[in-house]
Amino acid sequence: MFAAFCLSLLNFSCTNSTKPSAGETDPPALSADELVVRGEYLVTIMGCNDCHSPKRMGPNGPELIPELLLSGYPGDRPILDFDSTLTNNGFAVFYPDLTGSAGPWGMSFAANLTPDATGIGTWTEEQFKKALKEGKYKGLDGTRMLLPPMPVLNFRDIKDEDVKAIFAYLKSLKPVHNVVPAAIPPGNM
Repeated sequence: MFAAFCLSLLNFSCTNSTKPSAGETDPPALSADELVVRGEYLVTIMGCNDCHSPKRMGPNGPELIPELLLSGYPGDRPILDFDSTLTNNGFAVFYPDLTGSAGPWGMSFAANLTPDATGIGTWTEEQFKKALKEGKYKGLDGTRMLLPPMPVLNFRDIKDEDVKAIFAYLKSLKPVHNVVPAAIPPGNM
């Protein structure tokens, strides 16, 4: 009796799979508004704000600054001197709001992802895709790789439709004029 129950349960779970079966079509394309909503969701769960959004201390710790959302390391902020003993030994250090970091790679600053010309305002979707999936600086061939802490390896297999949604969301944001400093090589820190 128990064996028959297990067999029927196995049969039920195999025939009620959520995987598309032969002949099924892709889900319908999202509208422009739905694409932006999907992109916002992905940006949120992927932690993009962790590094790309400046923060201020609030009653519960660091809080996003809404008017600077995803605008990267504040270009008007001084670059701090620090004791490089830790980075020389393979450790990384971060600015308190996580928009800048230093490690064996040098100093890197989170990019402006808003649709301003100082951010991704002039980028094509293809450039954005190349930056996200291949780790190419500004999404251009022949440029350096994106530096840590950007988790490029996490995004290599992201679906093109998710890249499209993220790009649509970022392009929908209020542009923030913010020139992020250039990365600093290890020897110049």
